[in-house]
Amino acid sequence: MRLTGRELSDKAQWEKAGIKLPEFDREAMIAATAKGPQWVHFGAGNIFRAFPAALAQSLLEQGLSRTGIVVAEGYDGEIIDRCFSPFDNLCVLVTLKSDGTTEKEVIASVASSVRIDRDTAALKDIFASPSLQMASFTITEKGYDLADREGALLPAIAADMKAGPAKPESYLGRIASLCLERYSRGALPLAMVSMDNCSHNGDKLFAAMDAFAKAWAGNGFADSGFAAYIRNPGKISFPWTMIDKITPRPDDSVRDMLAASGLEDVQGLVTEKNTYAAPFVNAEETQYLVVEDAFPNGRPPLEKAGVLFTGRETVDKVERMKVCTCLNPLHTALAVFGCLLGYTRISEEMKNPDLVKLIEGIGYGEGLPVVTDPGIIKPEEFIDQVIRVRLPNPFMPDAPQRIATDTSLKIPIRFGGTIQAYMEGRAAGLPASGLTLIPLTLAGWLRYLLGIDDEGRAFTVSPDPLYSSLAARLEGIKPGMKGPFRAVLEPVLANSNIFGVNLYEAGLGEKVEGYFEEMLAGPGAVAAALHKYVNR
Repeated sequence: MRLTGRELSDKAQWEKAGIKLPEFDREAMIAATAKGPQWVHFGAGNIFRAFPAALAQSLLEQGLSRTGIVVAEGYDGEIIDRCFSPFDNLCVLVTLKSDGTTEKEVIASVASSVRIDRDTAALKDIFASPSLQMASFTITEKGYDLADREGALLPAIAADMKAGPAKPESYLGRIASLCLERYSRGALPLAMVSMDNCSHNGDKLFAAMDAFAKAWAGNGFADSGFAAYIRNPGKISFPWTMIDKITPRPDDSVRDMLAASGLEDVQGLVTEKNTYAAPFVNAEETQYLVVEDAFPNGRPPLEKAGVLFTGRETVDKVERMKVCTCLNPLHTALAVFGCLLGYTRISEEMKNPDLVKLIEGIGYGEGLPVVTDPGIIKPEEFIDQVIRVRLPNPFMPDAPQRIATDTSLKIPIRFGGTIQAYMEGRAAGLPASGLTLIPLTLAGWLRYLLGIDDEGRAFTVSPDPLYSSLAARLEGIKPGMKGPFRAVLEPVLANSNIFGVNLYEAGLGEKVEGYFEEMLAGPGAVAAALHKYVNR
């Protein structure tokens, strides 16, 4: 049994394997999409196939849409060449439920897949189409960066702004050139919808497109109307969204289960750019997508697939609830301490009572007092589901090593916002200096950056843009050493670009120093410090 369009016609073999097939006319969908595309998505990774593509499939199966999605990959073209094209753009979604059951389904809503470095003409045709309603994105938070931490334009961005839209090399430059194409075809309306897991994601995408429009207009590559077009929400909108669905890397146990059911060619791969991909994707059942309802050219009826449409203020509250309190900080805490304590599965960490107390304390104890109830999702119920159902799910093969990737980009949002709220007095009189478990986690992250676990074994620190500079500053510090470490740590802890606030101004700098020193005492010191502070 092979994952191809032709083999879908043999329904009996798929039914025997327990894999649900699409219940719509796929060939008609592909033809309709080619004639009048409505939705193009940038970022062909696992979250796309497990969530947006599954949403589109739901609309197709309900008869609420005739078109599918065109997916475009701009960072790692190997995904298209090795995981989409050979399988006729099909994918098997394996939903891993907390009760131990699984659901397997062929996702067939992708009408075509393209590489933006190679299929420029096809993408220009799509952006020239009046039918296009939405361009959505899952390109990771750092995908929107124009500049480095010091504010200098990234070389590829600077080169594209200077050279113009004819042959841009950067991801964002290529997206901007497509927006210019749509403008040149009559200033056609479009929603540019970031679905990335970062604060005010729509603003990040807008800032990038606005910067390119201004640069190209200033350098004579576009008229001033292009910049006005990007800034006119009646023409181009940049809605805020909140997305939530845990989608780990393709897991070997899922691969083996599919192979045992008779499905061939399910071997995963790691691309040259270190992307983990496969013809299947494994994900949890729980999912949320909250979207600001700002679509100047209309939109698919995604509310019929479970998407929550609301106003910007509510999206902001939901996003802050999730990213700053109810999920993401808990994930990062488990990632840091999980790597230090030798875990390779988040679900296994949830069997450690001290780690459970840690995230309960961060979520319920230190986070909830400064959360604003968004109204459409109850914060306490959200945390309950995270801690009691989602994170302990033994069938979710998620690893702390994956979650620990790019932690320096996450910390100012996941913890800095909460600390700032305490500094502003939004926690009923409790000062920021009264926090315990958030600063313990920050100290744990610094201890993690040493690349030595709690038993003294070296491990590989997950990729992070600040790792090299931070590792150089921490160089020479080893477990067993005694402090004080003020001279080494002060420039780091005072850096608001890293933590969102100056931790000394928050009254937490010395506390983090002390926790860091405790966790260096020797083998078992991390576990001992964790046990000590979560049981206070």
